[in-house]
Amino acid sequence: MFIAPEAVVKNLDILPGMKVADFGAGAGFYTLVLAERVGASGKVWALDIRKEMLEVIRSKARQARLTNIETLWSDLEQPEGSHLKENSTDLVLISNLLFQVQDKKVLAEETSRILKPGGRVVLVEWDEEEKPLGPPLRQRVNRKAAEDIFLKTGFHFEKEFDAGENHYGLILKKP
Repeated sequence: MFIAPEAVVKNLDILPGMKVADFGAGAGFYTLVLAERVGASGKVWALDIRKEMLEVIRSKARQARLTNIETLWSDLEQPEGSHLKENSTDLVLISNLLFQVQDKKVLAEETSRILKPGGRVVLVEWDEEEKPLGPPLRQRVNRKAAEDIFLKTGFHFEKEFDAGENHYGLILKKP
């Protein structure tokens, strides 16, 4: 199994009414699960730089009759690249994105900017073992480096969780 969004999301204490941003949402595997969890009173922003992926998410949301998803074209390596308001989200999910991002500091700063005080960032990244799945080892961001990127931006480590056999999961909190 590549990754099970339901298994990851169950670790996140998602409550009805929450506002969540899915950074690098891809085909929306997490977006849909998150939208079900936050319910009609909540909102999920699916952000991606690839417009065709946003169309895939819109189509899946229509099929699932989920009206609490908004797709946003975003360049998360630019300041204010998410186009979301400051202090507007309760949680930001970043899955399988760090290894693709050149300017990780800008990504962490944008995460901090849009999170409410006490909000959390969830990182799910490829682990450090060479396996048939995933990017080459040289492109992966190890657990300590991923944590450090966000600690340097002012986040506090909250916990690590099991994100499956090919990934690690971290939760950090904005003070």
